[in-house]
This record gives sequence, structure tokens and C-alpha cells, in this order.
Amino acid sequence: MSDTLTLDVIGRRVEVNGEHATVRFAGVVPPVAGPWLGVEWDNPERGKHDGSHEGTVYFKCRHPTGGSFIRPKKVNFGIDFLTAVKNRYVLEDELEEDGKEQIVTIGNKPVETIGFDSIMKQQSQLSKLQEVSLRNCAVSCAGEKGGVAEACPNIRNVDLSKNLLSSWDEVIHIADQLRHLEVLNLRYELLVMVFHYVGQAGLELLTYVLQTIKLLDLSSNQLIDENQLFLIAHLPRLEQLILSDIGISSIHFPDAGIGCKTSMFPSLRYLVVNDNQISQVSFFGNTELQSLFLLCCLATLLHKSGKATSCPCQRFCAFTGSQSAPPGQILPEERWGAELDYRRAFGNEWKKAGGHQDLDKNRLSEEFLMAHPRYQFLCLKYGAPEDGELKRQPLMLKNQLLTLKIKYPHQLDQKVLEKQLPGSMTIQKVKGLLSRLLKVPVSDLLLSYESPEKPGREIELENDLKSLQFYSVENGDCLLVRW
Repeated sequence: MSDTLTLDVIGRRVEVNGEHATVRFAGVVPPVAGPWLGVEWDNPERGKHDGSHEGTVYFKCRHPTGGSFIRPKKVNFGIDFLTAVKNRYVLEDELEEDGKEQIVTIGNKPVETIGFDSIMKQQSQLSKLQEVSLRNCAVSCAGEKGGVAEACPNIRNVDLSKNLLSSWDEVIHIADQLRHLEVLNLRYELLVMVFHYVGQAGLELLTYVLQTIKLLDLSSNQLIDENQLFLIAHLPRLEQLILSDIGISSIHFPDAGIGCKTSMFPSLRYLVVNDNQISQVSFFGNTELQSLFLLCCLATLLHKSGKATSCPCQRFCAFTGSQSAPPGQILPEERWGAELDYRRAFGNEWKKAGGHQDLDKNRLSEEFLMAHPRYQFLCLKYGAPEDGELKRQPLMLKNQLLTLKIKYPHQLDQKVLEKQLPGSMTIQKVKGLLSRLLKVPVSDLLLSYESPEKPGREIELENDLKSLQFYSVENGDCLLVRW
């Protein structure tokens, strides 16, 4: 870039020696002559100050060492989308071979051309592209109007992660020319909510140009918030949304009441919110998504209460009613365990909020219903939590011992045993222990258990890799062994 500056560079995303930043200031910084750009680095360790110089504040940074002053000629403002595509996907060696003189006939006259086949081959290469990866290619804009649509009409999958796009406007200009676009990766883009198209018109335009999108990745974009998400909330075909590491703690939907389904994200089936600041199960407030099938929330801050309950994904499953066990569908026994754990873990809160063993006599507070919209459903499904359950101490330690009775329904002559087993012991290891005691092959053993509080109701222990604690087996329960 030349040393001539204009104010329209403010807010632009730039690259300097491989590091990304946002321009926060353009002008003179006395006493040093000449123009400067003040930038805020994505990596705050790259900077030297907070936007101040010799007592004068020129711009502000989120981090005390996030800013620097850079000469304009050292800054890369990026390239347009089509140029980046050509740089990566046009085979220059082949085109050079075709760059020789040729004679073609136009009408009755022979015309000498140079590079005619080269242009045709380039157009052919670009028109066939369906998947394009432009990760870290310094893409900052769409380029000449209509150029992308003409050159690359068949693109369906675009990776634009870690580029220099500065606003949703730029996304609109690119996506508007990709009529078949289904997958859009915008990881590490710091998109701001700026529209040249004012208000509702901008929102409608974004929905229109992204109407074919099925998968959208906005991970590692710390500027994304609820207002940004509402921009894409009505995309009609959006099935997969990835929001990892964007700093969100909750999503609330203003169009729905307690326990109701929102009209937003009507087709969303897979939501990934890994590595966020989620501290409670009411991540969705008091609302449910219409089509949510799988929710992935690994490495969040959800599991902070210290209560013995399911893993964060399973607790979300119990709270929202959605499937949630990445990378695949949650198993029926996992759902059962998660829901039963959830019901017991919040039983005391339910009771204090007006819960009653006779569900017709419930007088639950609005605060509880908002925090736990499915709790009443779980009480109807499994029965209201009894006082005996709520008095039990949670299983805080994985190696806590459980005193269990062991019975053999098909071998009445076998003596009832009483054993102490760690709650963390897997079903496979329990079978191994019983195999040695009973002299029966492990493969022949079938295990289930029942609780004295629910006589006659057996729960199968069918997943050998899960623990006793996973199935909510507790002190005083009875293992039933068949072969």
C-alpha cells in the first residue's frame, strides 16, 4: 500500500508479516513525520502498547500490549476472492504452454491470437470447481461485481477461514454470487455487524444470499454475540452450526416462552459450542430448538457444580431433550442415565421451589421452570424424586465403594452375595469378577440391577464399557446376574 491514507481503512483487516490485525487509526503521530496506521493485533503479544503514544491516546485496544503503529507500505490489505481462487487453482504451467501464437478464423479473415487456448482452459478449470479452500489466502473482498458468479458458478463448499474479511457485508458480496453454496467456513474471521444495507433490509439480504447454506463455521470469532447469531437465525436450510471458542455463555430466544420452541434456526440439527464459557445447563435459557438432534459441548465450563451427574453433553441432553453424544447419536441407556441423574441432581431445588410427590399439587416457581423447563416432564416419565433419593450423598469420588447385593434369578440355589465395588468399575470388569466367582464364561453373563426404592423395575447393564456409576447404581442396590 502507498503512504497515502484515507479514513476508510479504519476497521479493515490487515496482514503484517503473517500476523493478522485490525486497523484502528490512520494519520500522523508526532513527532515522527509521515503517515501511520495504528493496528490492534489478533495476538496481543505481538504489540507494544494500548494505542497511546507519549501521553496521547490515538486508539484503544482490548489488551494493554495489543497495539502497534505501522507504516502503510508494510501492511497487506488483502486480495479479492476471484484473484485468490485463480492463484490457487489455475495451473500456470499448463497455461504458459498454451500462450503461443495461434491463427483463428473470424468470418472470412484469419486472425492472429496469443493465449486464446489459455483463457479458455482457465475458464474451464474455474467453472468446474465445486470445493474451494482459501484458508489464510488474505481474501478481503469479493472483487469485481459479478466476476465470481461468471467464473465459478458451481462452487458449493468454501473455506474462508483465517482471511481478512472485516464485516458481514463482504460475506454477502461473495455469497451472493455463489448460488449453490452449501458449506461456508469462516473460522478466525473477526466479522462485525456492519451493513451498507440498513436495518431489516440488511438482515433480509443476508438471509437471502445464504438461503442455500447447510453448514456454517464461525469458530474462534470473539466478536460473535447473540445479536450476530440472530442475523443467521432464520436461514431456512442451515443444518450444522459450529460456534466453538467464540466466548458465548448463553443463547436466548426472545420469540419463545417457558418450555416452548423458538422459530429461530428452524432446520438446525447439529450445534457445536466447544470451548465456550458455558457455566450452567440453561444455555438455551427457557427455550428449545425445533430440530436439534446433536449438541456438542466438549471442554466447556459447564461441569462446575461438583455434583455427581452426567458429563456436560449428557446433562445438556437431559436439559434440552436433544440428542447429544458426539461424534454420534446418544444411546438409549445414556439418555436414560443422563435424565435420571439430572432429575436427582436438582431434586432438592425442585422441592424447595414447590415440587410435590403428587404432581397435581406442584406449585413450582417461575424461576425454577425457566431454569429447568423439562424437569416436570422427567418427573412424569420417571416419577417424582423421593426423599430417600435426595438424602443420599452424591458420588463425588470415582473410586467410592458401593455395597451391593448380588442375586441369581435363574439359579435359586445360589447364595445371595454382598460385595463392595467401586462406582467407577466398568460392567466388563464386574462380569470378569463374577466369571471367576461363578466359573461361568464372561460372554454368557447378563447383568441388570434394581433399586429397593423401585422394586420390580430392572435396568439392563448392557454396555460393557460404561461404569456402575454411569448407570446410577447406588449403595443398597441389587445386581441381578443371569446366564
